[in-house]
Amino acid sequence: MQRATLDQCSQALPYRVAAVCPPQSAPHWAQRLAELGFLPGEAVMLMARAPGGDPLVVRVGCSTYALRRAEAACVEVVQAGAVA
Repeated sequence: MQRATLDQCSQALPYRVAAVCPPQSAPHWAQRLAELGFLPGEAVMLMARAPGGDPLVVRVGCSTYALRRAEAACVEVVQAGAVA
């Protein structure tokens, strides 16, 4: 099973969160992303990219958010149906 980060995903394909790995310079991002629902096993989908690629529109569970590309790069995903 191959992991990717949310910023690398194809649009409109279903994925599942495998892990959240914030950069050392921003460890607090892990807590913020968890509060938004980016938890292992949760369904996630890249809905759209802004012109220039930042921010990204992502759906996690039943909620939709705009994430900076750097934040989305912290979210490791696997294709839905794959085992993390």
